[in-house]
This record gives sequence, C-alpha cells and structure tokens, in this order.
Amino acid sequence: MRRPEPTLNERFLSDGDYIVSKTDLHGHIIYCNKIFIKISGYSEKELIGSPHSILRHPDMPKIVFKLLWERIQNKEEIFAFVKNLCKDGSFYWVFANVTATLDGDGNIRDYHSVRRKPNRDGVKAIEPIYAKLLEEEKRGGIEASGAYLKNLLKSNGTTYDELVFSLQRGE
Repeated sequence: MRRPEPTLNERFLSDGDYIVSKTDLHGHIIYCNKIFIKISGYSEKELIGSPHSILRHPDMPKIVFKLLWERIQNKEEIFAFVKNLCKDGSFYWVFANVTATLDGDGNIRDYHSVRRKPNRDGVKAIEPIYAKLLEEEKRGGIEASGAYLKNLLKSNGTTYDELVFSLQRGE
C-alpha cells in the first residue's frame, strides 16, 4: 500500500474518544475499534493484517518507536505522544498507552494500545523536541537521536515517563 503524502490538515479526538487496537508480535493489526477506523480513514479490511506503522507520520522520530518496542518486549507499559498519518494525508495526535498482553504462562500473546486525546499544550511542547530528535536522527542515525533524548532528560533531571506524564497533565 502506497504511503499517503502528509498534509497540514489535522483531525482531533473528542474528550471521550478512545482509540483501541491490538497487534500481533510483529506489529500487524489484529483488532481495531470503530474510532480508530473513522479517524484513520482506512477501512477495517485495510487495517487488519497491516503493520501498525501504516500510520507512522514522517514527523515522528524513530527513537520513540525504538523505546516503545524495547519497553513492551520487556513486558513494561509505555506512554507516548504520537502523531499519526491518516489515509488521506491528514494527521492526528494521540496520547498512547501500549502494553503487552500476556498468556497464562506469562508469555507475550499480543500488544494492546489505547490512545486518547492529548493535552494540546503537551503537543506544543513535544513538537520541538521531536523536531530536534529528527534532526539528530538525520545527522547521526537513531543512535544520535537516542543520545540527544538521554541528554535532554538528564539535563532536565527527569525520566522519559515523568516528561510525558507532566506534559499530558499540562505541567
């Protein structure tokens, strides 16, 4: 499937909207709710079986997804601000929570994500950080982007989780 050309058209979630999806161990969508289908612009048939990265907006730094995969593969949850790309090139921001679903033996069965409306001030604060991470990524790859993020967090005396939660709370 051809990736859409990004536009400046932004879509917004309502306060009570929750986007829910599940992926298999390789990141292919195995479940998506109606809100996900509606906002993404894809049909359920187009989404099921597709890699979740079908929604990856080029403004998103790879280091965020590297951190996400590291966490969920270690059976840890993660929260993140994510800018997604719609089928028509529009975009929408979410505050995502991603976790691993475990079977009865404690093995990862699939991955579950719930996304909700992000704090708009948090989006405004994360955008320049993501832009700098992308700049570092273009300069020196994901390693440079990761080093920049690590140094940013250290210089602010915070952790990744503390940063995203404070932005979502509007602090």
